[in-house]
Amino acid sequence: MKRQDGLIYKSLSGFYYVWSQGQSYTTKPKGLFRHKNEKPLVGDWVTIEIDASNPESEERLIDIAARRNQLLRPPVANVDVALVVISLVEPDFAYNLLDGYLVSVESYGIHPVIICSKVDLMIEQKGQAATTALLDEIEATYAPADYTVLKTDSLEAIDAYLNETPKDTVHVVMGQSGAGKSTLLNRLIPDLAIETKDISQSLNRGRHTTRDVTLYPSHGSWLADTPGFSAIEFPDIEAEDLAHCFPEISRASASCKFRSCRHKQEPGCQVKAAVEAGDIAASRYNNYLAILERIENRKPNYRS
Repeated sequence: MKRQDGLIYKSLSGFYYVWSQGQSYTTKPKGLFRHKNEKPLVGDWVTIEIDASNPESEERLIDIAARRNQLLRPPVANVDVALVVISLVEPDFAYNLLDGYLVSVESYGIHPVIICSKVDLMIEQKGQAATTALLDEIEATYAPADYTVLKTDSLEAIDAYLNETPKDTVHVVMGQSGAGKSTLLNRLIPDLAIETKDISQSLNRGRHTTRDVTLYPSHGSWLADTPGFSAIEFPDIEAEDLAHCFPEISRASASCKFRSCRHKQEPGCQVKAAVEAGDIAASRYNNYLAILERIENRKPNYRS
């Protein structure tokens, strides 16, 4: 029996599709995973066992490498970068929604990249000047966090960014329903043909068109389409850790008078000073406070 390592890029009906040494293998996990209540995930680096002497034999998935991170929604492991797609219109751009996504991925140690969609549609509806002003404001807001801001109408810039990422980087394309995630993936990988739907006019949000997570090879890396969602929770973030999910707030907090500073009413808070000086965007600080309140008022989870 031959053993080799690979990446799970798709799961379907109990089968796990593994890319290894330039080839795809359809594998079934050994029973030991079921006994240990351990389930392989898309994005897992695994070891598979192959019977080279019998081409008709079934490849077995025998080991899962330790995960760097694991998202529950969507269920995918070892994500390096989140391409957070946010629309300018239909649905309208919202800083609180975007910051919710950014905090969520930062809490898992995933680097976010902001991708603004429907630029042309906003120009059509509100004019070039309003569109340019909003894009400039978004870039200025997230520059202190060192976040890259790209636009779906500048596909060359997105291509260039993906080409610069290390080999086998796992990117998750995420964002609210109807923001244009599947459309972006179809443009990046023309042969993909992911189903897309029109925006629900009555609800002003997209219908879910993506049900499963699949990694697609692209630019020497991997791209994952994920189900869209707009309800964001923070069950695993503690109040004292929230500032670390805002890079610019985290840096400023190192100079606060008190190590336990929550950046609300405490004296000597350098985060508030940075906001007053314009070094941290007011929208970012306000959204930090809003999320902090949600976390502080979160009902305890007594389940073991």
